[in-house]
Amino acid sequence: MTRPLLITDCDEVLLHMVAHFRDWLAEAHGIDFAVEHENWGDALVRRDTGEKVALDEVWPYVDGFFDSEMERQTPVKGVIEALDRITAHADIVVLTNLPDHRRQPRIDQLSRHGIVHEVYTNQGGKGAALNAILAEHKPSVALFVDDLSYQLHSVAKAAPQVWRLHMVAEPLVAVHRPQAADAHARIDDWAEAADWILARFADGEPAPLTATADEA
Repeated sequence: MTRPLLITDCDEVLLHMVAHFRDWLAEAHGIDFAVEHENWGDALVRRDTGEKVALDEVWPYVDGFFDSEMERQTPVKGVIEALDRITAHADIVVLTNLPDHRRQPRIDQLSRHGIVHEVYTNQGGKGAALNAILAEHKPSVALFVDDLSYQLHSVAKAAPQVWRLHMVAEPLVAVHRPQAADAHARIDDWAEAADWILARFADGEPAPLTATADEA
């Protein structure tokens, strides 16, 4: 019999990224990052001019961070212990939105923190990638964790039977983000999240439809 499967995002779920990205922007580029803005085209401001950094100029900074600053990233509180608990009952994979050439650096980064699980890279909505993972693993029940509402929406549309947990593990960001409409729950603490995840796996039932997943 196949085991349950946890499919989890990485940044702001397993590892902190935004706070470290903010600090690096200030130190290396003289840019202030207002993390309360979900649209990063509104979030970055040049200190010397007070001008916003246009969204198409933001992504090269994100690339630069992942080129040289991944060592800054630190595990979310409680994540190692939670994953160890879950591993006793289920398989775990990481589905991270990074270019494919960053897959091995991400694997190495997670491994240094004691997080050793299969890593899949993706660009854009995660629904199609998640369905490919389901076809490969054929789990008895599956659960997806992400910090971004649009990713939970993508999975709700592509795989409505998958449980969806909204987690924003960075407190600086969490206070500004309401629960995603397509999530079955919002939990930002890994100890509590592990209890909820293991309960869903113990029940072994597919997720109920959300309003989005039930749309024609």
